[in-house]
Amino acid sequence: MTTVNEATKPTTLPEGTPTELYINGQWGPAAGNRSLPNINPATEELLADIAFGGPADIDAAVKAARAQLSGEWAALPGAARGVILNRIADLIEEHAEVLAQLEALDIGKPVGQPQMLDVPNAVATFRHFAGWADKITGATIPTSGYMGRPTHSYTVREPIGVIGAIVPWNTPLMIAAWKLAPALAAGNTLVVKPSEDAPLSILYLGKLLAQSGLPDGVVNIVPGDGAVTGNALVEHPGVDKISFTGSPVVGRLIQQKAAETFKRVVLELGGKSPQIILPDADIEAAVAGCAMGLFFNQGEVCAAGTRIFVHRSRYDEVVAALAGAAEAQVLGDPFDPATTLGALVSEKQRNTVLGYIEKGKSEGAHVAAGGVGVDGPGYFVRPTIFSNATNDMTIAQEEIFGPVGVVIAYDDVSEAIRLANETQYGLAATIWTRDVAQAHTLAGQVRAGAVWINGWAAIDPALPWGGMKTSGIGRELGWAGILANTEEKVVTVVL
Repeated sequence: MTTVNEATKPTTLPEGTPTELYINGQWGPAAGNRSLPNINPATEELLADIAFGGPADIDAAVKAARAQLSGEWAALPGAARGVILNRIADLIEEHAEVLAQLEALDIGKPVGQPQMLDVPNAVATFRHFAGWADKITGATIPTSGYMGRPTHSYTVREPIGVIGAIVPWNTPLMIAAWKLAPALAAGNTLVVKPSEDAPLSILYLGKLLAQSGLPDGVVNIVPGDGAVTGNALVEHPGVDKISFTGSPVVGRLIQQKAAETFKRVVLELGGKSPQIILPDADIEAAVAGCAMGLFFNQGEVCAAGTRIFVHRSRYDEVVAALAGAAEAQVLGDPFDPATTLGALVSEKQRNTVLGYIEKGKSEGAHVAAGGVGVDGPGYFVRPTIFSNATNDMTIAQEEIFGPVGVVIAYDDVSEAIRLANETQYGLAATIWTRDVAQAHTLAGQVRAGAVWINGWAAIDPALPWGGMKTSGIGRELGWAGILANTEEKVVTVVL
């Protein structure tokens, strides 16, 4: 039986944690002094009241960002931008403990997870793009000339302008770094809207940005909700691009609104990622990897590997092992070293996940483990494994964003690929096999932006990130992240 640890550590914010808006290098309240309560999901206690930015605050932030497009920031050469990005990385590393604590308090995840992944990835992302800042180049292109005269034509890459970065609540610091670092390396300025459910680590990041030497106004942080703050950012005519990570429902609305002012958009909209276990796979390693893909960050991961496709000859073995992995999880206090699974981010999200679990039961899937919530303070749900499910069930088609997995049997490889691709999403996939040739072949057949072989979530700042189909458009990270944050200009000289 999954065990639950009671909270044992204080739940107050670390000293010096900002709760106000950060605009043009200054901290201050929102217009009208509006605020939103920020709740600890593991205890349901109030952590802080966070400033709630509205249209006037977004306007002030956009104006500050636009001013730097022709100000001190615009005058800095790429090498100088790289120095600042490296300073930001150093500061994140120096404050890693506090940042991990804030994410554990804000999101409910075990503190060891941001210590292990989120914070180091943010550091690595800023360092990676610090190296790109002075290497963004164009090309010289030969042409046939102009009206009988020779020409000299070349391209340059210029910053897009002001970028509105809308960050989700599940891994806010890491994804904020994914949006900030390539945009800053390319010379853009930004207005960041953290999620109302988890703004703390991004606000603390603002404190570090102020110490890094980044000129005032280059990055502005305006917390608030999507309907008011996010909408004001998307509709603002002074914003040139929106980078959004979230749900397809909101992504569609952003794309529609962005079209009115021809904003560029990059949208990462989640997934329903398959994990395919072939008959020859190392089952122990595959089960451990699948469990990580299901339960890391309580399953609140856009690339969560929630559809497990197993060859029928290994099906019962894998179901029993995954059920055992689910039952072995320890829920509770994010600061208890024994805890492996935290709370969901909010009561709303907990109710959503429990609703999907009930839907799975009503559609005929078998609960092999979990299947219920947890009484008492905190938004906890027991990790759940469904077996005897079909790929057309709701729990196999819709993103649940919780610790819920569906195990489905297949008879041959062609059926496994067909089932894996029978989804509206296409963000990521994992293939478990000892046959390297088959792994490469199947990777080419899966419709997903990232395919991992014998491992889940092998992400790196050097690798582009983004999805196909409903999982979004555009890419972040890697050289693709630089391309997504620049416009290409052609210059032709008639000689």
